[in-house]
Amino acid sequence: MKNLLNYQTSEYDCGPVSLLNGIRYLFEREEILPDLVKFIMLYCMDTYNEAGELCKRGTSTAAMSYMTCWMNHFGEVRNFPISCEFITGKEVVLEPGSRLNNAIEKGGVAVIHVFLEVAHYVLLTGIEKDRALIFDPFYEEEDDPELDEEYFTDEIKFLYDSPKKANRSVSISRLNRTSTDYYEMGDFSFRQALIMYNTASKADNL
Repeated sequence: MKNLLNYQTSEYDCGPVSLLNGIRYLFEREEILPDLVKFIMLYCMDTYNEAGELCKRGTSTAAMSYMTCWMNHFGEVRNFPISCEFITGKEVVLEPGSRLNNAIEKGGVAVIHVFLEVAHYVLLTGIEKDRALIFDPFYEEEDDPELDEEYFTDEIKFLYDSPKKANRSVSISRLNRTSTDYYEMGDFSFRQALIMYNTASKADNL
């Protein structure tokens, strides 16, 4: 059985929760090894804020890069069918033939770095025409009177019928922008994505 995708518990754990959501999306619950869950939580949230408080600046690029290597090694030694790639800069773009588009076409997912007031991680799970399907682990309610006004645009839509896949539909043109408004990937110097595949099913999508 596939799990529902999950929401972050604090203001800071979007990185590991998005990684775990990628695992949840790609694998059946019965297939997921508990040590994989443990070490994703252990190795993320590795930063300090300006006051020297651990974890309160989320998960660093270095941690995401390390997790890519770690999960590939984990897959080898535990015979777990996972394969990961880490891309940065100008490679992180949504357009035909890009590494992100190719990953989605092959049945993979990607944890991508966007902005949501601050730097933030979400899970990219699908592409439908000119829109991207993402799961944002930061819980919001569309009818909340205090919902930020940035959500009130046709470029961002709340989804309610796919809790195992996506809770937002965002225009690809918005995601590709080099500015830092909601759900934009920003300047290429900020861009990063951790692509994940279930290698047991990837061959079926080639």
